[in-house]
Amino acid sequence: MSTATLPEGNWIRGISIRQPYAACILAAAKTVENRPARWRPGWVLLHTSKTIDQPALRIPLIGRTIHGRQLVTGAVAGVARITDCHQDPEGAPPCTKWAHPGAWRPVLADVQEFPLPLPARGQVAPWNPSPDLVTQVLRQLPDFRP
Repeated sequence: MSTATLPEGNWIRGISIRQPYAACILAAAKTVENRPARWRPGWVLLHTSKTIDQPALRIPLIGRTIHGRQLVTGAVAGVARITDCHQDPEGAPPCTKWAHPGAWRPVLADVQEFPLPLPARGQVAPWNPSPDLVTQVLRQLPDFRP
């Protein structure tokens, strides 16, 4: 894919997610992320933070989902598209078994995992990737079309 075919502007952002939650998203099992603020729809790079939530490894839902998967840290490991961001109405049941009460939930779709994670630095809030990182991403997914 050439840069001439890419959308104009900041068409993709990065989001950092702790392991094992990132692995659950990359396995296409966890379709929402839990955040304190609303996020806008669009394409995101899925960056795995450098820390692993050790207690989460003992949660049966997570253990079943990540069984046999490597927990890569400190790398961009895939892409996804945020299609919506919502909170559950007060007193309503959670939208999925992955939802945390009171959190904003960006809904993730079209998840694509990279064959080779790309070492990179991230941050908690959505961040803008460098043009070089975007080029490396597009090399990983030659059929990806935003």
